[in-house]
Amino acid sequence: MFCSTTLAERIERAEADLIAAGADAARRRGGEGFEIAVAGGAACFAGANSPFNKVVGLGFGGAPSDAELDKIEAAFGSRGCPTQVELAHLADPEIAAALTARGYQLVSFENVLGRPLADRLERVTPPGVDVRPGTDEDFETWLDTVVEGFANPDTQGVASHEEFPRDVVAVATRDMVAAGATRYVATADGAVAGGASVRFAHGIAQLTGAATAPAHRRRGVQTALLAARLVDAAAAGCDIAVVTTAPGSKSQENVQRRGFDLLYTRAILVKPAAVPTV
Repeated sequence: MFCSTTLAERIERAEADLIAAGADAARRRGGEGFEIAVAGGAACFAGANSPFNKVVGLGFGGAPSDAELDKIEAAFGSRGCPTQVELAHLADPEIAAALTARGYQLVSFENVLGRPLADRLERVTPPGVDVRPGTDEDFETWLDTVVEGFANPDTQGVASHEEFPRDVVAVATRDMVAAGATRYVATADGAVAGGASVRFAHGIAQLTGAATAPAHRRRGVQTALLAARLVDAAAAGCDIAVVTTAPGSKSQENVQRRGFDLLYTRAILVKPAAVPTV
């Protein structure tokens, strides 16, 4: 699958909408949050240590001015938070140069993969594994399973530059659901074995996370969760599904086996929060 700058812009705008919706959900539940529109993207904050604390979607709506970056860095800095920018490699290259000149450092990369949904899609049902939509009654069980899965990641590929406490992952996952993600529960021999979510927006199915409990891994749970979401995304009118993974990870390997191609890479650049002077 070829990724033009037009497609990358579409995906990055959807990503900015998603992260902004997560920050808004944090604010609505009584937490501290903000969203600042900037150069076609958004700077978002959803509380201390949240994975939503970042600048996303830059590079397709002009370059941010020094004044805009000053405002964003001050907003993060006043909360003791570094300013993290996720910048697509298909974005305006002048932005990366401007950020490094301001003291941002490259700390990591993440891959964005996608596949069209025009092909015939079928659900996958490994022996003993079943996938169904989540319900209000099983929300806490689903949440516990997802958090447990993320707390015990596969170690294949490049290690993440970030680690989040379990309580932070749980809160962020709740905010993701409040931002419009649809939940899926996977069972293995009747026991809850995994959970996943997807958000449909602007014709894009954003695969917003999936995790399998360690005791149920290597049974096809992830494959079944992925297939179910793709089938439902096509039925909902989406023409493309996208997912973000760590480079060389098991997650990347799994989705490439299901027809996803590497579309582009995001560079993750971070500027530490300024230390207050006394």
